[in-house]
Amino acid sequence: MKKRTIFFIICLIVIADQALKIYIKTHYYAGESRPVLGSWFQLYFIENEGMAYGWKLGGQWGKVMLTLFRLVAVILGVFYIKTIIEKKYPRGYIICIALVFAGALGNLIDSLFYGMIFDNSSALSYNVAKIFPPHGYAGFMHGRVVDMLYFPIINHAEIPGWIPFLGGKEFSFFNYIFNIADASVSAGVIAIIIFRKHFFTRRPRELNDEPLQ
Repeated sequence: MKKRTIFFIICLIVIADQALKIYIKTHYYAGESRPVLGSWFQLYFIENEGMAYGWKLGGQWGKVMLTLFRLVAVILGVFYIKTIIEKKYPRGYIICIALVFAGALGNLIDSLFYGMIFDNSSALSYNVAKIFPPHGYAGFMHGRVVDMLYFPIINHAEIPGWIPFLGGKEFSFFNYIFNIADASVSAGVIAIIIFRKHFFTRRPRELNDEPLQ
């Protein structure tokens, strides 16, 4: 598989991710939601300090450690992708790793720079953030990740009363709000799990099969 093809895939995902994040950040106030396709697909602007789907480590040190972890993962990912391309691993596996890498890079950009290039979004004053203000809302490595994709497939439904122990209680299915980078990581990881036998029972082709471009 050609290196430029993987580079194109990564760039496409990162550009799409960042373009949507910047649009949301500069057009929505924190907590604002607008329907896209009825009630089951919304753009719902939130920011989080942590990982995909709102998972996080505690405190400012947790934020810094998470950002450093992303940075190290991205740096190592560059070398890993180069290695698996040169060793001619299966095309599907290389694409999956590229998806995971692109997602990690997309969220790393938020963590590293968004605190410096945006001011705060406020739900209380309906304030929409400005880009490149005199002072950002946080320093280097303390930016918050922008999330906006919301698919509430089942939202605040009631469990039928005849179900033991749970009857009458309220529940929701897929309450997560995420971004394109999160979706890219998830798609890559899920595909690797599903097709792991196909990927890992085949030996990488020899280096002299065909020249890389």
